[in-house]
Amino acid sequence: MLRLLRALQYPKGLIVAVVAAVSALAAQHVGPQPGQIKNLVTFGDSYTDVVSVGDGGVAWPVYAAGYGPFHLFPFARSGATCSNNLTPRNFPSVFENELPLYFAGVANGSLKLTPEETIYTLWIGTNDVGAGTLLTGNQSPGVTIVDTVSCAVNWVKTLYASGARNFLFQNMIPLQHVPLYSADSYPNRFWTAKRNTTEWSIFMTELVNSGNEIAKLMLQSLPSTLPKAHIGLFDSYALFSDMLVRPQAYLNGTAPLNITGAVRSCIFQENESTSDSGDCTTATGSAKDSFLWFDELHPSEQADRVVAREVTNAIQRKSSRWTTWFS
Repeated sequence: MLRLLRALQYPKGLIVAVVAAVSALAAQHVGPQPGQIKNLVTFGDSYTDVVSVGDGGVAWPVYAAGYGPFHLFPFARSGATCSNNLTPRNFPSVFENELPLYFAGVANGSLKLTPEETIYTLWIGTNDVGAGTLLTGNQSPGVTIVDTVSCAVNWVKTLYASGARNFLFQNMIPLQHVPLYSADSYPNRFWTAKRNTTEWSIFMTELVNSGNEIAKLMLQSLPSTLPKAHIGLFDSYALFSDMLVRPQAYLNGTAPLNITGAVRSCIFQENESTSDSGDCTTATGSAKDSFLWFDELHPSEQADRVVAREVTNAIQRKSSRWTTWFS
C-alpha cells in the first residue's frame, strides 16, 4: 500500500495518515479487546497449580483473577508435563489429565463459558525439559524438545476445535538460573545424585532457548489455520531475565535482594534420600519478598505477583511489553 500511495504521488502527510489508520485498524483485530475477557482458564504445572502451590503462598492465577477481575477456572497440576506419552512421570499431564477434566466439565454442563469472553493460558515445559526427563535422557525413546513443544502448541489446536478462541501461551523461564539448574547448584530435595552442575546449566540453557524459539515459530504459523482465534505469546523468559538483571524493579522485601538463593533452601548430602528433611534455611515475613525463587525450582510468591500483573495487563491490553499477539 505504501508503494502504491507513493507511486500515485499523494502528499507525504496523507500517506502517513493513511498508513497509521490502516495499522490501527489491523491492530483492532489482534488479541482480545480491552474489557472483553471475563473468564481465565489455566493449564500447566506447579508454576500455575492453585492447590499444590509451588511458590509457598498464593499462585499467580489467583492474583490475576483478583487483578482482572476474572472468573478463574484452574486445571494446572503440580508435576505436569505436556504428555506422559512423551515424558513419562507419575504426575497428571496436560493431555492425559488436565484437558480431559476440562472437557468433562463442558460435557456435563458444569462449565459454561462464552468463547468470546474466555481466555485459556498454558505454562508448561519446566518438567518436560528437567531432571528425570529430557535433561537426564529419561524421555520416551526418540522424543526430543521438538516433540514436547509441538505437544504444547497442539494444546491451542485442541481447544480451538472445541470452540475456544482466545489463547495466551507462556514460554519457559531461564531455568538455567534457578538454583536446581545453576552452575553453582547443590544437592537438594529435587536431585541429590552426583552431577556436573556446569554441564546441566549449559544443557538447560540450550533446551530452554531452543524450545522457546520453536514454540514462537509454531505459534506464528497458527493464525492462518485457525480463523478468528486470538493467539498471544507471553514471554516469561524475557520477564524473568529482566527480574534477574533489575531485581530492584520487582522485588520489595525487607531483606537484601536475592536472585540466586531461595526463600526455602534445603541442602542435602550427595545421594541422600529426598525423603529426609535436609539442612534448611527459611526466610519469613516480609523478607520473603526479597527473593526471586521460593525453593530450588519455583519462582517466589513475589515473582508470581509480577507474573499475574503482567499477564493481566496483557489480557486487558494495557501493556504489550511481554506479550506478542499473532492474531
